[in-house]
Amino acid sequence: MRINLGIIYRIYEKKLTSEVLKRQMPSHIAIIMDGNRRYARSRGMPVKMGHYFGSKKAEEVLNWCWELRIKNLTAYAFSTENFRRDNEEKKNIFELMKRELRRLVEDPRIHKNKVRVRIIGRRDLLPESLIEVVEEVERRTKKYKNFFLNLAIAYGGRQEILDAIKNILRNVKDGKIDLDDIDENLIEQHLYTNCGNPKVDLLIRTGGEQRLSNFLPWQSAKGVAYFCDIYWPEFRKIDLLRAIRTWQNLKEREIQGEVIS
Repeated sequence: MRINLGIIYRIYEKKLTSEVLKRQMPSHIAIIMDGNRRYARSRGMPVKMGHYFGSKKAEEVLNWCWELRIKNLTAYAFSTENFRRDNEEKKNIFELMKRELRRLVEDPRIHKNKVRVRIIGRRDLLPESLIEVVEEVERRTKKYKNFFLNLAIAYGGRQEILDAIKNILRNVKDGKIDLDDIDENLIEQHLYTNCGNPKVDLLIRTGGEQRLSNFLPWQSAKGVAYFCDIYWPEFRKIDLLRAIRTWQNLKEREIQGEVIS
């Protein structure tokens, strides 16, 4: 007798969804979308196809987060270190980003779900043509407050903290802020992720690497890190649900005093 794995997968996915929705859900999930290039090479495809399939997976994961009512999602799309890659790959990535951002501008789901889209990072390092699209999608969604989608492009966590400190010190110098007013909340107001909930509950990294790669170091300091071996284009809904279930288990143990928060 042949076993229909597709049916078994759907049953398991439905069961897992039902289980996690009965418990507290994370408010903010951050994802390091690692493994696009290795995915392509493992299948004998050009590297740019790995980035293409990775972008399609990001769209799919965004839909899952809406279904699960996860209000904040931050995706690591391109780090400051990625500028070391060869010019052809960077060109392909930036062109793909432009196409995907233009699609977001007109995507009815963005407007139906009232998703505020923001690009966080050193946008001054990006091509002018990409910056124009970035500004357009931000302008078209700036009044939305149901969901928050942050795309980290030309992003570095240490640089983000430095920029926040510099902005605060300028305000202190101008007399807008008193030195004694500087606290964690004020710093968070000056981070790139200053809309929605800046604190990351769950950080997911695909691709098998177990490191955070300078991604949201302040925001994820008290969050749960979840690593999975599969490449980003292979990421499934059950992988997201398993990550959420891991966070829920740790959260409940923390409440009971079994783990240090």
